[in-house]
Amino acid sequence: MANLVGKLLLVLIVALMSTTDAAKKPRVTNLQFYMQDILAGPNATAVQVAKRLSNYTGTDPIAALFGNVFVFDNVLTATPDPKSPVVGRTQGVVVWSSFEEYNLLTIGTYVFTSGPFNGSTFSVEGRNPYMEKVREAPVVGGTGLFRLARGYALMGTYSRTQTSQVIEYNVTIVHN
Repeated sequence: MANLVGKLLLVLIVALMSTTDAAKKPRVTNLQFYMQDILAGPNATAVQVAKRLSNYTGTDPIAALFGNVFVFDNVLTATPDPKSPVVGRTQGVVVWSSFEEYNLLTIGTYVFTSGPFNGSTFSVEGRNPYMEKVREAPVVGGTGLFRLARGYALMGTYSRTQTSQVIEYNVTIVHN
């Protein structure tokens, strides 16, 4: 009798484990979208919230940016055209974090508001060497369909003006 109970308990445990997220085979999702970043004007989507103290007396324009902090809430679109379908938003913080190069520490969550990933998010945190043609940052987590996300985001400046820029994203996400 005890042997039968033990076997039934083992079958129950195996059955429960096979239905948990940990037992699912990871999926790989590749995404491409464009971030519309408005840097100035009444509809700016990135604003400075902290500025380096005025004690800097040097002439190096890169060092002068060190310590500046911006927050952003940018629209994500399907194509580079700002009037193309909106697929979501990205919200986060950017910190100028280098004395020697145009480098940002970027922390952002990408929230999908339409399409097959509606309601799901993933987060990116990492170094963003702003002037490089292609930048890479790690995907460090997610929610919804991107629960337990990991992966990487490749970012490149598609276009830039004095008041706005469009950043192209190609993201590979491994998730349950």
